[in-house]
This record gives sequence, C-alpha cells and structure tokens, in this order.
Amino acid sequence: MPGYEYDVFISYSSVGSAPKWLLNNFFQKFLDCLHDQVAPAPRVFLDKGMDRGVHWPAELQKALRHSKIMIAVLSPPYFQSPWCLAEWRSMRARERLLGLASPQCPQGLIYPLLYSDSENFPDEEGLQRAWWNFKELALPDKVFQESRDWLLFHQRVADVARDVVELVRQVPDWQPDWPVIEVPEPLLLPQPSIPRFGR
Repeated sequence: MPGYEYDVFISYSSVGSAPKWLLNNFFQKFLDCLHDQVAPAPRVFLDKGMDRGVHWPAELQKALRHSKIMIAVLSPPYFQSPWCLAEWRSMRARERLLGLASPQCPQGLIYPLLYSDSENFPDEEGLQRAWWNFKELALPDKVFQESRDWLLFHQRVADVARDVVELVRQVPDWQPDWPVIEVPEPLLLPQPSIPRFGR
C-alpha cells in the first residue's frame, strides 16, 4: 500500500539490555505520552516479534520505508549490528535525497536516544547527531517504575513525545523510491582460519 503506515520506526539492537528497557519501561510510556500530546496519536512500529511465516527482513524494510522518522536507541551493539546499520543508513540515504541533516537544513529524520556508552560509537554515524541522553535512566527492569527517578524518566519521555509530534508534522510526502540499504542474506560470517601445523 503506498504512503506512510507509521509515523515512527524504533530501531534498536537486540543485544544487551536495551530491548528489555524498551519493552519494560520506554515503549508504553512513550505511547502514553504521545496520546497526551495529540489525537490521534502517531503510529509507532516496534519489532516485538513477527507473525509466523512472515519474512522478517522484508517486513522490517517495508515498515521502515513506510515510516516518517526513525528513533534509534544507541548502544555499542547498535553500531555492530548489520541490521541496525542497514536501518540507519537507509534513513540517512533518505535524508540525503531530501537535503535533510545538512548545513542547509540541519533537522533530520533520525531521532537518537542514547541508551549507553557513546565513547565507542563510530564518528561518521553516531557522534554527529544530537540525542536525548537516557544513560542515567537506562534501568531495564520494571522495578525502576517504583524508584524516585521514574518521575524524571516520565518527564524526559514526554519531552521526546513532544519533539516527535512536532517532527512528524514536518516530514515530506512519501515517495515510492525511498532508498533501502540491503543486508546480505543470509548474513555470511567469516570462516574461522584452519590452523596449519608444520611437518
């Protein structure tokens, strides 16, 4: 179906505690805050599992192509994941096509949330974007909701929701030729070297 199906695509690595944080604490709070900002609330895609029989790489590419902006949850594994990098570079290619995230128009379509680290991100990817810093609020367990920091977390997520509502209003019209960076399928890992013994 042509056109946008989602306002927001959430991109994250499945390695580490970021997925647990997303599902336990961030995602539902983000949806609630979006509903507090505007009705109808922006539509959000988060890959929480595909239906059986669905070709998941194709489904993710379709969802990204039909999303207005991408929230990237940044952690060291994010920039090691071929899938995350394909999502990031696909959205970056769209920005270039539109002249966004450039000196003439600094606002882009990638909206980063810093989950952990940042010292080990590749310069050309993660360090050239302003992000919301969630490092001190990156507690993945649900017990975090009982802590004193939950109020600060709520306020920060509400700020993100406010930004997102404003940003999706400014996104250019959908185009059927949005670029999609492919990941090799199947993903081929380098073969281990075979030890050679002298005779």
